[in-house]
Amino acid sequence: MHILYISKLKSLPKGKNMSLSGSKGISKILGIGIVAVVLVAAGLIYYTQSMGAEQPATITAGGASFPYPLISKWVSEYNKLHPAVQITYQSVGSGAGQNGLFAKTFDFAGSDAPLKDSQMEQNPGILHIPETGGGIVVAYNIPNIGSGMNLTADVIAKIFQGNITKWNAPEIAAINPALTLPDLNIVVIRRSDSSGTTNGFTSYLKNASSVWILGSGTTVNWPVGIGASGNSGVASTLQQTPGGVGYLEFFYAKNNSIPYAKVMNRNGQFVEPTLTSISRALGAAAPLLSSDVRASVVNMPGDGVYPISVFTYILVYKDLSYMPEAKAKAVANFLWWIIHDGQSYSESLLYPRLPSSVVTVAEANLKQLTYNGRPLL
Repeated sequence: MHILYISKLKSLPKGKNMSLSGSKGISKILGIGIVAVVLVAAGLIYYTQSMGAEQPATITAGGASFPYPLISKWVSEYNKLHPAVQITYQSVGSGAGQNGLFAKTFDFAGSDAPLKDSQMEQNPGILHIPETGGGIVVAYNIPNIGSGMNLTADVIAKIFQGNITKWNAPEIAAINPALTLPDLNIVVIRRSDSSGTTNGFTSYLKNASSVWILGSGTTVNWPVGIGASGNSGVASTLQQTPGGVGYLEFFYAKNNSIPYAKVMNRNGQFVEPTLTSISRALGAAAPLLSSDVRASVVNMPGDGVYPISVFTYILVYKDLSYMPEAKAKAVANFLWWIIHDGQSYSESLLYPRLPSSVVTVAEANLKQLTYNGRPLL
């Protein structure tokens, strides 16, 4: 920025014959001085706006509980960098998050389940931004049985449909010869709310099991089980229920020391959910998102791939003109930050970093954000 300075005016020469011309000269000099002052003031205003404090903005969002630990970390770290931007994210489930976005009570939503075509038609102009991914584990509470029980897609399907009701059932014992399984009733614990985790879990069973008959979606008509709200609700109920089995995001099981199963993948391997095996799955699935950001990525082939792995999304309207401009800019900047710098916080919370090709997809979608026809990024 160029700053103009006003030099000190020289004293005017004295003399009677200078009175008329002198007054004109003074007016001219003062005029130049006033213009210079205005230019300096304008420059300082520009400097303050461009280099000074960020415009305040309050952002309200909510949705999936699946990525909630990571989103909470993002919000905290971003606020340290941008204290004028206040962000709240409510862990209410993917379905409630979608509805909040449709109603525009949420400025963006988290959802593990991509929108269906019918939802896209009813609510046009919504972008899907891959934010992270994770594994959905089959966790259990069986006395004296730690992590590592082997399960196949068909056995999981039969358990959650109520076809297998004892932990020492022949189908489970046959693939776990090293375990002494108890004669204990199985208690299914599943989500009671509209859930992207349910969508990922049931999509896997629909894809991988020939005996699964309940279909897929954020809700299904469960024939058995205890309902719990959110991943944290499933984790809490499972800890209190001997014989219990439930599906939940990897972080919630690991962080609460709840045992979880190895699941047979398409290569015929029983694979433990780990940051590495989940990352392999998302890496194998990444090319699918380049052609369709909403593509199903469960049950991917590959050595060491954990089969119940999914991407999770931020949903946001392309045209943010319905909110104040300062908020629209803050939303765009925060979402850009989470797919770049924000990824550095993922692995410590057991979420894989986005593959580079998926970051490219997310960038392209975020660059479509506009305010009154002008790009926000």
